[in-house]
Amino acid sequence: MAGKVKWVTDIEKSVLINNFEKRGWVQVTENEDWNFYWMSVQTIRNVFSVETGYRLSDDQIVNHFPNHYELTRKDLMVKNIKRYRKELEKEGSPLAEKDENGKYLYLDFVPVTYMLPADYNLFVEEFRKSPSSTWIMKPCGKAQGKGIFLINKLSQIKKWSRDSKTSSFVTQSTKEAYVISLYINNPLLIGGRKFDLRLYVLVSTYRPLRCYMYKLGFCRFCTVKYTPSTSELDNMFVHLTNVAIQKHGEDYNHIHGGKWTVNNLRLYLESTRGKEVTGKLFDEIHWIIVQSLKAVAPVMNNDKHCFECYGYDIIIDDKLKPWLIEVNASPSLTSSTANDRILKYNLINDTLNIAVPNGEIPDCKWNKSPPKEVLGNYEILPQFATRSTMQRLCSAA
Repeated sequence: MAGKVKWVTDIEKSVLINNFEKRGWVQVTENEDWNFYWMSVQTIRNVFSVETGYRLSDDQIVNHFPNHYELTRKDLMVKNIKRYRKELEKEGSPLAEKDENGKYLYLDFVPVTYMLPADYNLFVEEFRKSPSSTWIMKPCGKAQGKGIFLINKLSQIKKWSRDSKTSSFVTQSTKEAYVISLYINNPLLIGGRKFDLRLYVLVSTYRPLRCYMYKLGFCRFCTVKYTPSTSELDNMFVHLTNVAIQKHGEDYNHIHGGKWTVNNLRLYLESTRGKEVTGKLFDEIHWIIVQSLKAVAPVMNNDKHCFECYGYDIIIDDKLKPWLIEVNASPSLTSSTANDRILKYNLINDTLNIAVPNGEIPDCKWNKSPPKEVLGNYEILPQFATRSTMQRLCSAA
C-alpha cells in the first residue's frame, strides 16, 4: 500500500469513486491516515473550524478552500465584488471606469442586488425608481432553486417584513438572509426558452491566482417557453433553469435532460449572430470569471492544502451581454443523462490530474503550475487585460 494515494469522500458519486479506483488509489475511512479527501461543504467547515483544531499534513489535500463561501454565498459574492470595484476606483484603475450615467464600463456584470434584511430601505428606494421592474428573491445559503420567488410589487415582500416602515425585516419562519436582485427579464431565448450556462472553473491557488476554465460546460434550458408576463411570475418552469426544478416539468426530456453543450451554443450563435460577436461574448465570460475571483482573492484563506472546482452560473441577455448569477461550491455530480455522466467523469479526471500531479501522494508545497499536456479539457484563464482588450469587451457588438 506504500506510495498509493489513500482517499476518502463523503459524497458517494460514481463519477468520483470510478476516478479514484481507475488510478489504483486506496479507500480508507476519515479516521485513518488519508491523502485526498473530496468533502462536502459541511465537512470542510468542521475540518477548518477553530473548535476541532485539525491540522492537515503536507501530504493531505482537500477540494475546498476554508472560506469558499466568500464567493459561493450569494450575499458575500456581491459584497466582495462591490468592495473590489470601490478599491479599484480609489486606486484610479481604468478597470473601474464609468460611463456618463455612473455605470461601470467593465465591471457591470452582476445584476443590481441588495441584501435583506440589511438593505431593505435601499431596496425600496430603488424599487420606487422603476416600479414596473421584476425582482428575484433568493435565500443566501440554499442551492438547486430552493426558496426562490419573483416579485413585482412591494406588497409581495411586505409579508416577509415584520414592519415595512423600518429596516427590521424577518422571514416568516427564520431569520435567514436573502438577496434580492433585479431580474434579467430580457434573456437570450433559443426555441423561445430561457437557459443559463453552467461552467466549471478550477482554482489551484488564490495567491498567486491560478485558475482554469473547463471547455465542456453546458446550457440548461427551461421546459416551458419564456414570457415576461406578470401572470407567469409564479411558474418556475418558465424562469428557473435548475435541473432539480425542471426535471419535474411535464415536458422534461430524460434523454438530453434539457441540456446543450457550450460548443453547440457557440456554433448556434456563430451561425445566427456571427463569429466576431460570439467570440466577444466568450471573452466577456472569461473576463467575468477572472474578475470575480480577483474580487475574493484578498479575503480568501489561501490554504496550500486546498483547491476548488466551482460551478459558475451565467445568463446571457438578448443583447449578448453575460451576467454572473451565482457560483456554486459543490456543483452537482449527479448524472441526469448518459452524456452528463461522461462529462462529469471527465471533469473529475481532468481536475485530479491538475490537483494531484501524476496521481502520486500529494505534496502541498509543489508550485501548482502543471505542464500544458496534463490540462485535458481545462484551459488556463489569462488574468491581465490590456486597455485594448477592455475596449473590445466594451465596444458595441
